[in-house]
Amino acid sequence: MSSLFSVDWRELFVPNLSLVELFVRGSIVYLVLFGVLRSLPSRQLGSLAITDLLVVVLFAEAAQNAMARDYTSITEGAVLIGTVIFWSYALNWLGFRFPAVQQFLNPPPLLLVEKGKLLRRNLRRELITEDELMSQFRQQGIEELADVKAAYMEADGSVSVIPEKPRSVAYRTLKRDVVTKGAE
Repeated sequence: MSSLFSVDWRELFVPNLSLVELFVRGSIVYLVLFGVLRSLPSRQLGSLAITDLLVVVLFAEAAQNAMARDYTSITEGAVLIGTVIFWSYALNWLGFRFPAVQQFLNPPPLLLVEKGKLLRRNLRRELITEDELMSQFRQQGIEELADVKAAYMEADGSVSVIPEKPRSVAYRTLKRDVVTKGAE
């Protein structure tokens, strides 16, 4: 009964591994996984698909042992979490300070449509079908490819669209007509 309430404080807080080894292991795994994920296309158009979630879960499982072998103390877990946070912040800081690093971390927008014409080479590069792209256009209120002046795949996987005829002009005209009629 006493074993139910006893705590091994030494095992709870004293690491079994060197903290420097934990930092080095965590750093290597983080940077390798970052490189692998960075090299994959942004194909999911800003959404998280089941396959993406599966990749993240499997990466986490595979990376756990590579980062720390069999760690058991809270201190070791805290060092690994701190390492991941450190690299996340460090890469964002480097990207903010140095434009060349920013271009590596977040690729520039990729032109998918220019003057109503699909750039099939760029669609293939991102593994996007014409149907998927047209679905994105419809969600933004655009029915025809000819109505698209330009469309870009952004670094986050979303598609930004510049319509051939800006909607704001039609909206302003409509609003002006409504205001004029309301004043009569």
